[in-house]
Amino acid sequence: MEYFITFIEGVASFVSPCVLPVIPIYISYFATGSKSSKKTLLNALGFVCGFSIIFILLGVFAGTFGKFIHEYVDYFNIIFGVFLIFIGLNYMGFLIIKIFNKTKGIQTENKNLNFITSFVFGAIFSLTWTPCVGAFLSSALILASTTGSILKGAILLSLYSLGLAIPFIITALFLEKLKKTFDFIKKHYSIINKICGSILILFGIYKLVFGLIGIF
Repeated sequence: MEYFITFIEGVASFVSPCVLPVIPIYISYFATGSKSSKKTLLNALGFVCGFSIIFILLGVFAGTFGKFIHEYVDYFNIIFGVFLIFIGLNYMGFLIIKIFNKTKGIQTENKNLNFITSFVFGAIFSLTWTPCVGAFLSSALILASTTGSILKGAILLSLYSLGLAIPFIITALFLEKLKKTFDFIKKHYSIINKICGSILILFGIYKLVFGLIGIF
């Protein structure tokens, strides 16, 4: 269940209102003026690998931290559950948490990128866009910390990264063909956010109840 939820959180990060609108700009940036889809894909893969490495390292750190708090896991499940419920309410529009609704854009000049420079760019992305994807990323990290396992923390954040990476790579390959899909998603942001928020709230309630049962 938690593995699936973490993967979905990665996908949800991709379609969030502060990420999805600028994805076509990023893909064009990776094309660097070239019509070669191979080069665009290579740069996109470098970018994906860059942010994935950072997220996985964060997962390892969270799992390491979790080893020290594992005996209090029930209390952390309660905190985590409440956190998820608040974030879900934020995505449904019932509660506004400003730090999770910020946007970031490309703040560097368009240079002749290659796999290595795109990798570095992806690593920087993972840090500078944290407020933007913070809701789902924080959820994944807190879940990783409650496992008390370094390996499980790494796996959970790998799945989060995969959920964010797969639609990104697909978009890099089929940007022109996906324009209508992007327009459809933008048009139905309200519904998508409510669905994402509902998933977070349900999982939050599950973790909250699970924690309370463990204590009492």
